Formats: sequence, structure tokens, C-alpha cells
Amino acid sequence: MFWRVLKQMILRGRGRLAVALVALASGATASAALLNLEFDAERKFSRELRTLGPNYLVRSAVPPGSSDEPGAVFSEEALEPLVRAAHGDAPGMELAPILYVIVRSPGGETNLVLAGTWLDEYPRIAPWWSVNGVWVKDRADTSVCLVGQQAAARLRVRPGSPLELRYAERTAKLRVAGVVSTGGAEDDQVLANLAPAQQLAGLPGKISVAKVSVPGSPREVGERAAKLAPQLQGLEIRPLRQIAEAEGQLLARVQDLLFWSVGLILMLTSLCVLSTTLALAVERRADVGLMKALGGEMTRIVRLFLMEAGLLGAVGGIAGAVMGTLLSVWIGRQVFGTATSLRVEVIPLILAVMVAVALLGALPLRLLSHVRPGTVLRESE
Repeated sequence: MFWRVLKQMILRGRGRLAVALVALASGATASAALLNLEFDAERKFSRELRTLGPNYLVRSAVPPGSSDEPGAVFSEEALEPLVRAAHGDAPGMELAPILYVIVRSPGGETNLVLAGTWLDEYPRIAPWWSVNGVWVKDRADTSVCLVGQQAAARLRVRPGSPLELRYAERTAKLRVAGVVSTGGAEDDQVLANLAPAQQLAGLPGKISVAKVSVPGSPREVGERAAKLAPQLQGLEIRPLRQIAEAEGQLLARVQDLLFWSVGLILMLTSLCVLSTTLALAVERRADVGLMKALGGEMTRIVRLFLMEAGLLGAVGGIAGAVMGTLLSVWIGRQVFGTATSLRVEVIPLILAVMVAVALLGALPLRLLSHVRPGTVLRESE
């Protein structure tokens, strides 16, 4: 009898219940999509912000009590712990050692900064760099270089032009493979592979600094850097504050935005369900009066209404969770260029929340407990 009465209640009130169901499903869809994005936002934003460039700089440490300035050259071998980490427990970490040398241009008229590095690493460390010409993809190639657009204008060179650089009594004859535009200091530099720069400076096996791009959330990046620091004997690993702070602040703001958006959506959904059940409570006064007149207990009647609200929330929650998950995948592809990872825990969470919202919206049905059978039956005559 309980289930038969419940079925008849749902069929008779299907119009208003459909409105509440649409509200619950819509709220569940938006909430599931935003929660899925919030749970995955840290990984997505960390990956996207890695395109801003390296987030750590490794350089020679200043001994305590020393008056020397940081930046002295050090051996490439000191970076071996970083190389092992990049190939081991820190996948995705990118590393580029750099040796800076002040050289003279042809004719000795212009001083230039020559940056010797692993040019094949920069498409991953600095993907925003644009090159007019050919990118140097072989770090063993000692005959080619890249020239920043400002330096190229001063030297009047273009892709394919020969370029002779001098340091003390040594010279290096290179060919310009491409002209790069970076928006940074590299626009006024000459970039070559590490070996010809070391040979020209007479510093074999030496570098000035190393740029490191560490993937992960701000907390994971900090923990990984702290773990690697003791292994870098005589070196210090310093975060590039602008990148690290920008990542942390932006991530926190986005997560706050998503959290408050979910809260607002749930509040609006509750109000919609509340107004619908209030109208149902008015319509069902006669039904409740009749059930009480026939000897029905109020607790049993309340269970009928609560079961109806719970079923409504469960159906809306399941439908919305599935649609919201699919929506978050689409948003991830549009915003981040890759699908958002599906978080299974979102589905039961949304289901529980929607059931709670539906039960909260059923509060106006408490008014039916004050219905007097005699009064209602006289009104219906």
C-alpha cells in the first residue's frame, strides 16, 4: 500500500515534480562540472603555467662570510642529481644549463651576450618562443646558432647568414639557423649550443646557471626543490618568485571562484525546490486530511513525502552528475586543450548533496502536519 500511494502521489503531482526535477538535475549538472574542474584544477593550472617558463634557477652558492657575488661558474657534473631526477622520480622536469659569455661581434664594434645552452630543451622549457628559420634540435651541433631579433637587427643578419664571434684571442664561426622572438632578454642575445660557448670562453665543462622547470602544484614543487637542494653540493636552488607566486595566487582564486559558484548554484536550486514543494503542500491539504481521517498516522504520511523528495533528489543527482561529468570534459578540452580527468568521487558526492537539497526543499511539507481532517473535508464539500 505504501508504494502504491507513493506512485499515485508522484503521478498526480508530476507537473510540479517535473519542475523540481529539472531544477535538481540542472543544479547537479553545474555543480558536478565545477567540482570536477576544481578537483582537477591544480594539475591543469600547474601544467598550463609551466608554459610561462622555468620556475627555479640553480647557481653557485655564496659561501658564508664571503664577499663574492653569486653567479660564479661551476661544473656541469654538479647538476647530475637534477639529471637523474628528471629521468627518475621527477618525470616532466626540464633542465637547461647555461654559460653566459660577453663576446665581440665581427669588426669588434659591438659587445654581445652569448648564451651557450642545450637548445633542444627550449621548445619544452619555453614553448612560447617563436623562430623565424630553423630550430636547433641537436645539442651536439657546434656550427649553428640562434640570434635574438634585436641582436639580429643590430648585426644585420638573417637565417643562413654567417656569424663570427670573438672572445680574447679565440673566435667561433657559426651559421645563423634562425632569428628568435622571446619577449625577454634573449631577444638581444646570441644563443648557441653549450659546447661552442665553452670552447670560445675557454671554460670546458663549466656553466653559469641552470634553468629548471619543475611540474606539479606549488606545494609539490616546493617539496621537490627542498628534497633536491641537499644533493646540489656548492649550489643553491632558488625559486623564480614571480612564476611561483603567480601560480599559487591564480590557483587559489580559481578554486575559490569554483567553490563559491557551486555554493550559489546549490542555494538557487534549493530555493526552486522549496517554492515547488510549497505549492505541492497547498495542493495536498485535502489528500492529507483524507488520509488522517481514514486513520493514517502522520509519521507514515511524512515518510511518504520524504521518500518522494529523496527519490526526486536521487534521480536528479544521478542524471546531473553524469551530464556534469561530460560537461567538465568538454570544458577541459575547450579551456586547457585536454579532457578533464574524471573524478569518480564526484558522482556519489553530487548524489548525496542533491538528496540533501531535495529533503531541505521539502520542509514546507511540515505544514501538512497541522492539517485538521474535519476542516479540510468541510472545505472540499
